[in-house]
Amino acid sequence: MPDAGEGLTEADIIGWRVAVGETVTVNQIIVEIETAKAAVELPSPYAGRVHELLAEPGATVAVGTPIITIETGPADAGAAGNGQPAGAEVDATGGSKIGEVTADGRIATLVGYVPAGRSGGRRPRRDAAASSAPVDPGPAAATASATPVTPAAPTVPTVPTVPTGPAAPPASAAAGDRSTSAAPLATPPVRKFAKDLGIDLRSVHASRHDGVITREDVEHELAVRRPPTGPAGAVPGRPDAAARERRIPVTGVRKATAAAMVASAFTAPHVTEFLTVDVTPLMELRERVRARPEFADAGPTPLAFVARAVCLAARRTPEVNAVYEVGADGHDSIVVKDYLHLGIAAATDRGLIVPVINDADAMTVAELATALADLTHTARSGRTTIAALTGGTFTITNVGVFGIDTGTPIINPGQSAILAVGAIKDAPWVVDGQLAVRKVCQLALSFDHRVIDGQQGSRFLADVGALLADPGLALLF
Repeated sequence: MPDAGEGLTEADIIGWRVAVGETVTVNQIIVEIETAKAAVELPSPYAGRVHELLAEPGATVAVGTPIITIETGPADAGAAGNGQPAGAEVDATGGSKIGEVTADGRIATLVGYVPAGRSGGRRPRRDAAASSAPVDPGPAAATASATPVTPAAPTVPTVPTVPTGPAAPPASAAAGDRSTSAAPLATPPVRKFAKDLGIDLRSVHASRHDGVITREDVEHELAVRRPPTGPAGAVPGRPDAAARERRIPVTGVRKATAAAMVASAFTAPHVTEFLTVDVTPLMELRERVRARPEFADAGPTPLAFVARAVCLAARRTPEVNAVYEVGADGHDSIVVKDYLHLGIAAATDRGLIVPVINDADAMTVAELATALADLTHTARSGRTTIAALTGGTFTITNVGVFGIDTGTPIINPGQSAILAVGAIKDAPWVVDGQLAVRKVCQLALSFDHRVIDGQQGSRFLADVGALLADPGLALLF
């Protein structure tokens, strides 16, 4: 696997373009690889027959690992006989392993050479002065340093080979007093991280066996130079994230609510339907009855009318007041309740709770208004008892108090439906063919499709909407 640069140390095999036994030519695309940066097509620097594919598609291969063997012909054929570049290593069978460590201690790759033992990073860079000095590689390295055939349009850049023969002068002699050690190996993000901190990577010790410097190595060097005075991992010059975070334990009501919502969402198949209603007649009725003695203790809130509409509509569609029970013996059943215990979702400082109004279907609008007022006061003062939070058969959540139009509520466990009531707002509406400004509210009904069919859910929602749009229809229910 050749070094694709950018500090990358491995690549994935996407797919081979050749098969075992197939004849390939120089510069023919033989494999497609994918690095963390991009997909790259690799050409063959040799001509011959594919002897073996050493890596399967999908495999992650480290730089310098052999990935293919190509038979190039007799060892003495050279470049003239088979198109193999001069100086390429040939094994005893006349084959050339791309990625194999050659006799001179280098790794023959698809493009150029990588020094043996440096498969995990970039090739060492030469100092400018050293690279310009004349070099006599000597006869011992004349063959080993020959550069393989370079593709006409290479997809991976060819890097010149640094002479390694015994006659090569010491790099320090050509560079004078300047340091000529190999450039430190690190990925671009780590280089930028070190630069931002003002740390020279040449002073950082690499903890990895392949010599690649990691972010942790840079942080360790920073800690050695400037012992941290704040939380561990804090970076000088940056606001400490931990100091600006608050951790709230999930306990009590919130923990129970979270468990209940997860259980409901993943056990009951939810369906949600929406309906927009002109509630202008309801708001007019509310104003007319406000002064009646029945509402002396608690005013006629819109929620009280919605609660009464739910109770009346449930008479015509009792399935919304039922529950699906899984039998221990494998025989499931639907339990229909002939009473309606109405749960009202209430937001408190301790979290969302759903206190219950027992036998709400037997109450008048005035009685419901009083019960809602007591329920809300008790919940917000934190005095709601456990008994008051259990036994609900249907729930209403009033998201309108937050100015929200609608939502998709999650059914409470042990129930089969929940109604979300949106904010009542002025909106354009067509009345008797004329455009007018009316009081409009949106309703959203979520129901368990195991218990309630689409026809039943739609009928219930339509009945609730009709009672809010024309309260006089209550006489017919």
